[in-house]
Amino acid sequence: MSLLSKIINTGVVTEKLDATSAPHRFRGAMRAGKQDCGACMACSETCPTGAIVIQNGRVQVNDKDCIFCGRCIERCEAQLIKNTGQYKLATLSGSLTETAGNELRKKIRRVLNRSMHIRHVDAGSCNACDFEMAALNNPIYDLQQYGIDFVPSPRHADLLMVTGVVTRNLTQALQMTYEATPTPKLVMAVGACAAGGRTFGDSYAIRGSVDKLVPVDIYVPGCPPRPQALLYGLLLALDRL
Repeated sequence: MSLLSKIINTGVVTEKLDATSAPHRFRGAMRAGKQDCGACMACSETCPTGAIVIQNGRVQVNDKDCIFCGRCIERCEAQLIKNTGQYKLATLSGSLTETAGNELRKKIRRVLNRSMHIRHVDAGSCNACDFEMAALNNPIYDLQQYGIDFVPSPRHADLLMVTGVVTRNLTQALQMTYEATPTPKLVMAVGACAAGGRTFGDSYAIRGSVDKLVPVDIYVPGCPPRPQALLYGLLLALDRL
């Protein structure tokens, strides 16, 4: 009875996707103004993952490689680069071309005319993305309210959520998991390591981003991405936004 009383008094704690904004100190997408920055190259040189390029005097940031460290903001002499706090950065791999986009949408419809089942694959992460992913199952985000659930076997999965830069030792595990997932199947690269693969640089022990080994359909940048960012990527794939 005490537990039932607690549940009644607490009420509903599940939040809507856009119910809360990112905290003030949250580091979201780095964006620069459209004006000419002078091309001093300080921001590009200080970026640890090479996510910043200067084209025609304007700063461009590759979200898939960016780890949102903020060094570019500190080094930008023109003070053009700002932290926007934007976390809804998920993209579909076919969104750049109309033909590829249409094919991906057809594939998503074939896969997801029902509830979606996810298999998580840790290909060599630091576990930051994994902790954010685990939060999806708590009462605050309640992933199951969208008809989405995690499953223990890739043979029951519709989508693979891959975290971490792919290490040499886990290459076979990733490929075998992908092969064991029934077709048609979707793959989501979660976080800067999986999406960009440049967080730890070049090493004999690292194979790189996920798309170098298996096809990726959805990219969710972040280091790590917020649970809301993961939900946004899933709902983008489900076409439920």
